[in-house]
Amino acid sequence: MTSTDVHKDVEDSGPSGYAAARLRLLQEGARSGPPRRSALSELTDDWLAGLFSAGSEQPRGVSLIAVGGYGRGELSPRSDLDLVLLHDGSDPTAVAALADRIWYPVWDLGLALDHSVRTPGEARKTAGEDLKVQLGLLDARHLAGDLGLTAGLRTAVLADWRNQAPKRLPELQELCAERAERQGELQYLLEPDLKEARGGLRDATALRAVAASWLADAPREGLDDARRRLLDVRDALHLATGRATDRLALQEQDQVAAELGLLDADTLLRQVYEAARVISYASDVTWREVGRVLRSRSVRPRLRAMLGGGKPVPERSPLAEGVVEQDGEVVLARAARPDRDPVLPLRAAAAAAQAGLPLSLHAVRRMAANVRPLPTPWPAEAREQLVTLLGSGPSTVDVWEALEAEGLITQLLPDWERVRCRPQRNAVHIWTVDRHLIETAVRASEFTRRVHRPDLLLVAALLHDIGKGWPGDHSVAGEIIARDVAGRIGFDRDDVAVLAALVRHHLLLVDTATRRDLDDPATVRSVAEAVGSQGTLELLHALTEADALATGPAAWSSWRGSLVADLVKRVAAVLAGDAPEEPEAAAPTAEQERLAIEAVATGGPVLSLRAQTEPPVTAEDQPAGDPEPLGVELVIAVPDQPGVLPAVAGVLAVHRLTVRTAELCALELPDGVEGSVLLLNWRVAAQYGSLPQAARLRADLVRALDGSLDIAGRLAERDAAYPRRRGVVAPPARVAVAAAASRHATVIEVRAQDAPGLLFRIGQALEDAGVRMRSAHVSTLGANAVDAFYVTDGKGAPLASAEAASVARKLEETLRG
Repeated sequence: MTSTDVHKDVEDSGPSGYAAARLRLLQEGARSGPPRRSALSELTDDWLAGLFSAGSEQPRGVSLIAVGGYGRGELSPRSDLDLVLLHDGSDPTAVAALADRIWYPVWDLGLALDHSVRTPGEARKTAGEDLKVQLGLLDARHLAGDLGLTAGLRTAVLADWRNQAPKRLPELQELCAERAERQGELQYLLEPDLKEARGGLRDATALRAVAASWLADAPREGLDDARRRLLDVRDALHLATGRATDRLALQEQDQVAAELGLLDADTLLRQVYEAARVISYASDVTWREVGRVLRSRSVRPRLRAMLGGGKPVPERSPLAEGVVEQDGEVVLARAARPDRDPVLPLRAAAAAAQAGLPLSLHAVRRMAANVRPLPTPWPAEAREQLVTLLGSGPSTVDVWEALEAEGLITQLLPDWERVRCRPQRNAVHIWTVDRHLIETAVRASEFTRRVHRPDLLLVAALLHDIGKGWPGDHSVAGEIIARDVAGRIGFDRDDVAVLAALVRHHLLLVDTATRRDLDDPATVRSVAEAVGSQGTLELLHALTEADALATGPAAWSSWRGSLVADLVKRVAAVLAGDAPEEPEAAAPTAEQERLAIEAVATGGPVLSLRAQTEPPVTAEDQPAGDPEPLGVELVIAVPDQPGVLPAVAGVLAVHRLTVRTAELCALELPDGVEGSVLLLNWRVAAQYGSLPQAARLRADLVRALDGSLDIAGRLAERDAAYPRRRGVVAPPARVAVAAAASRHATVIEVRAQDAPGLLFRIGQALEDAGVRMRSAHVSTLGANAVDAFYVTDGKGAPLASAEAASVARKLEETLRG
């Protein structure tokens, strides 16, 4: 159907014709994006103009105006109609009747309407009081009626905006900052609000308003395309959901991607992130320019008075060869020649980051357009400037993003393109891959005094996840890339080998410390063999902490740090030539011994609950300030018997207690005390409300152990009463046997989506398999459970390979069932 046919339907059939024509337009597969938005706006224009003119008498001194997104001609499928009925005040009764004639048909069709009826004076007064109204009127567009009335308002509103810009623009900047604080940054969110988040459509509209003020302007390159891409995604989201929503929820992303003809949801998110990054960077540059202009306006009159007139010359302070500071920004010196100085971008970036100043947009663009590629390998100065940039702390982020906005990063490091704006569908990670790498370097800069080779630490931080842009294990792929990049950067053969090892094993320490029995000599030896040297171990320790801190709050704690430090100490001893001794049972604490003796005496479980806290940690790794709550430590001693793990886990699940970490081991009793006791040390938190009393937990645990408490039934009843909400589709559970992880037991690793009763199901499945639990190491990272269970056969020996594989397979089937 042609555009003419659509408009004819409106004329022939009135509102019902508009509804049919609108539906056909939205269902046209051949037309999407800007053409569809324009066509929908034109279709709506004609319909509303028809409603305006439908009366027997044509009103005088009245006009109908579209404002906001509709005023820009950008109607999405479920957009509001933002309308103003403007009148000269001569006939309020006729205007009221006209308003009813327009508003009611819109409401009858179920369209969202944001409307007002005002005189020009009232419109200007409201705009002066309400910044959002003024922003909407900046896009005012005439639809019907008195064109002169509309034109007069547009002229007056623009004049008011430009006259009031020195006052209103700081208000607008504050409004944008408050919205960003509430909604977060669009370029990093897994479920972003396309309109309200920082870098979204609201910010793009704010940039248009700044440009309309004539006070400053945004960088234009790529900005219109970024807006178009976000609008296209919003259109597809409206069509996929049938709702006027701007939040790109996880469950809608595949359908939205298909609507746009994209490969998958990750491709969709990456495009959204790239568009948001363009708008965010343009916003940063624009607001910086607004601040500079407003400061200069307030200072120049005083300077002219002091100097007797004339234009003041801006001060330029040298920062590095070819790089100076001017007016709060880092710019190129007049004599700088990017075409003859390939190190200049890194030198300027390092100088800016060290000074804590932004890189001038003009300087970055000049370098991007003219700089020559660095030779291979890089000269020593280039490598040193990169290390200086990476070691500059938080100011590295803005400088790096300025280089990336103009393509300089991928010019320096071509492998960066694969991780740029790459989403991480993991609740633990709060950044995209590329931003996580920079954040890791920022964290690593705090640890440069802890290592002998801070340059290797910082470069390893930059590269440790570089393999995430490739299929397969990112650590394996990353090792290959790191070797290539390190060689091109100019590191010698030995340093290249160290960097490759750091990338390959960047998860080794935390994985081993939290999932393995550190008292087992095989565990420590395997880490020592992988690391190879004291220097690499030192670097790996610092990289592990920096990586975890840059991942998100769920990835690191003092508890986790103490486990890693303990492992590092043991591995260092092996690397120094001290062979690890055969494991001996650790001496129990006084409280553990008391609980164990009481458990033997009573023949039942004994437990204690106490609040667990840790102090905040400063950059110098020293405790500071008030302690932060970690949850509650639950210590249980119970006579050794079958079913302890599922019983305890089940009781905690019944009481809605979330398990953060858990350890299970056999406890050596004092001389003269007969019996065998299992000790369970757990960190738990209440899902809702407060924790249950210890006596109640103990009573239910006694019933669980003697079989009188039907845990499985209780959990099933609760699941039936509270069905799962539609949400993220988690990847299936994975169970594997860790070969050669221990000489004394078989280690079964479980990785699964955390859920109430998960540990109970695992424990019950292992009990049903007839294996004995030697120890367990349980941890929860965000929505992910990562557990390791050391099991033996009935005689206390490791399981045969076939039996171990069978146990793992059955456990995986249970968790996936």
